[in-house]
Amino acid sequence: MSFKEKQMCIICERIQMIRNGTNPYFVKELETGYVVLGDNQHFKGYTLFLLKEHVTELFDLEGDIKARFLEEMTTVAQAVSKAFCAEKMNYECLGNGDAHLHWHLFPRTTGDLEDYGNNGRGPVWWYPREKMYSDCNRPSDKELEAMKQTLRKELESMLL
Repeated sequence: MSFKEKQMCIICERIQMIRNGTNPYFVKELETGYVVLGDNQHFKGYTLFLLKEHVTELFDLEGDIKARFLEEMTTVAQAVSKAFCAEKMNYECLGNGDAHLHWHLFPRTTGDLEDYGNNGRGPVWWYPREKMYSDCNRPSDKELEAMKQTLRKELESMLL
């Protein structure tokens, strides 16, 4: 990967903010990645798990790192589920927009897509993009801190 590609990676930029202590969404560092809350919280507890290194494909990871990354991702998902009372978790790892391995972890509850078909059941992307990413779905500083503490506490209890 060229310097320019790495320089333009938004995930790498967010990780640098974590390392500098300036990422307000940072929750916890694990062995292979960083746990961060999503900027927008229509799905309360929406969390990302960012691989520490700039790698674009799961198959490019060494076997032990790949296994550990996937294991840690499932631990984070379980913590998110418990912390935010999810009825179901949705997992997404695409990389078309941001080509740096990261997981989107969506805690789902009954009615979170109420007005969008199938009695509120369906993928998170059925929710209109402009609403999902609107400022009204950004937590206040106080809400964000409470969410981070809740998730961190759950993670720490699971990682003992």
